[in-house]
Amino acid sequence: MSDMSLDLGSTMATFAIVYSTATMVFFYTMAREHLPQYLLDGIEKYGRKLANLAFPYSQITFPEFTNAYMRRNEAFTAIQNYLSEKSSASANRLKADALKDSRSLVLSMDYNEEILDVSDGGIKVWWTSNRNVPRSIQFSVYPAVDEKYYQLKFRNRDKEHIIQYYIPKVLEDGKAIGQGNRLRKLYSNNPSKFWNGSNPKWSHVAFEHPASFDTLAMDAKRKEEIINDLNTFKEGRDDYERIGKPWKRGYLLYGPPGTGKSTMIAAMANHLKYDLYDLELTAIKDNTELRRLLIDTTSKSILVIEDIDCSLDITGERESKKRKIKKDDDLDPISKELKKETDETTESKVTLSGVLNCIDGLWSSCGGERIIVFTTNYP
Repeated sequence: MSDMSLDLGSTMATFAIVYSTATMVFFYTMAREHLPQYLLDGIEKYGRKLANLAFPYSQITFPEFTNAYMRRNEAFTAIQNYLSEKSSASANRLKADALKDSRSLVLSMDYNEEILDVSDGGIKVWWTSNRNVPRSIQFSVYPAVDEKYYQLKFRNRDKEHIIQYYIPKVLEDGKAIGQGNRLRKLYSNNPSKFWNGSNPKWSHVAFEHPASFDTLAMDAKRKEEIINDLNTFKEGRDDYERIGKPWKRGYLLYGPPGTGKSTMIAAMANHLKYDLYDLELTAIKDNTELRRLLIDTTSKSILVIEDIDCSLDITGERESKKRKIKKDDDLDPISKELKKETDETTESKVTLSGVLNCIDGLWSSCGGERIIVFTTNYP
């Protein structure tokens, strides 16, 4: 009889909880439709306080974008990479994306799916993938998009460990996974006439050059020196910070055409798993646009300026320009003005000092883990 009374009491308690929850949901729904917003804000504020007393967990949200300009959140991308390896074993509903050559897949958990993860200290955390679908049409200069986000839930007593140790490790591991899996890109800058007055932009294609240091024909000792130098640079973040210098490295490759300068650059990119930015200086209008382009490059990249001796007014072109200016003086005023306007729209005003300031001055500190490579036939 006592067992039956205990079961009945447990059933009644469960029913009471369900009934109370349903009642609260009903009244909250009615309140949202009829009460003004400021009252709803107050109800939600004190409702969260009551929920915190009964729900001993904390949550951290990682949105996909960081601001109104739709700049992608690097933390969101790193977490997405980290969870891609956890999802295949823990999640029941998965999303699949093609990777690199479309012959392999990257799996990630679907929306409203939750997976369990355990930190190094044996602390349990729960990751959830969600999105906020726009509910109404509002006027905006930016298109309406689904607001995707990841939510991390953990016990309140573990907050210090999660913030100081677990999250930094997740971000670090996620960046490493993304660097190994992602399809690397080869960027190039378009001529100014295609920008239509806007800021200069990079366009890109997939970088799939097969060159590597294993296939590179060069002196074995010199090859080993270069590989060791690249590895030291890649792992030298703390050293650069300790001495107060930007995390970058410069190389000058020189030699006659066909000696393998471009192949060397491709081998460096494949070894480091970096993107490539092929900067064409003659397509840039002036030093200001050069700075805008360089600011728009990412870390873990190689900036390449080929044939630097042909890209800037450094040597013999000065004399030819002086002769050209003297010849233009013989033209009539109208022809001279037309020719001046034509030259202003076609000639690049990028200077050697502008390039050096961008790669070795104050602007060089905008971004880290970057290699700059010059090539020339005449060092």
